[in-house]
Amino acid sequence: MPPRADAPPAATTVRRFTPAQRWAHRAVALLMGVCVTTAACLYVPQLAQLAGRRALVVTLHQWSGLLLPVPVLTALVSRAFRADLGRLNRFGPHDRVWLRAALRRDRRPASRPAGKFNAGQKLYAAWIAGAALVMLGTGLLMWFTPLTPLVWRTAATFVHDWLALTVGMALADPEARRGLRTGAVRREWAEREHPLWRP
Repeated sequence: MPPRADAPPAATTVRRFTPAQRWAHRAVALLMGVCVTTAACLYVPQLAQLAGRRALVVTLHQWSGLLLPVPVLTALVSRAFRADLGRLNRFGPHDRVWLRAALRRDRRPASRPAGKFNAGQKLYAAWIAGAALVMLGTGLLMWFTPLTPLVWRTAATFVHDWLALTVGMALADPEARRGLRTGAVRREWAEREHPLWRP
């Protein structure tokens, strides 16, 4: 049956994230940006000379790293945030199908069924959560140098530095970035990329 002439047009966007979710993501991104920038100033001699005041750079690096969990813990008061954590924490049969298609480099939307989050996003979220905890632990071992043996600090420095190099940001999909920035995505994108999601 065709839609009535006076019926309102279907919404062209769907809500993907609440303000609390977007705030938490932005706060974590800001703190991570401070961590990365200060780490670069600590490791690259030319940047260290530009920055100067090494003690201040070290303090900024340490405190921004310690504060990284705070936005996430604060956002736990949001029901939507907790629901998304639950979605990120569950793998279903459709996620295995998505991963097999990704490994075969099959880009057809029909071969990559996904709910609100696809399997790649779920794996990335798990990786980031684990990496953040390991970096926090190794950072604390390096911070409290008198309390730990030299071999522990050396190992912690090695793990901390190499893990930091592997932590990147998911920048591949402009529409997904738009969803985090504005809270909404195009309905057409949601239906194509996340066909099992029912917003």
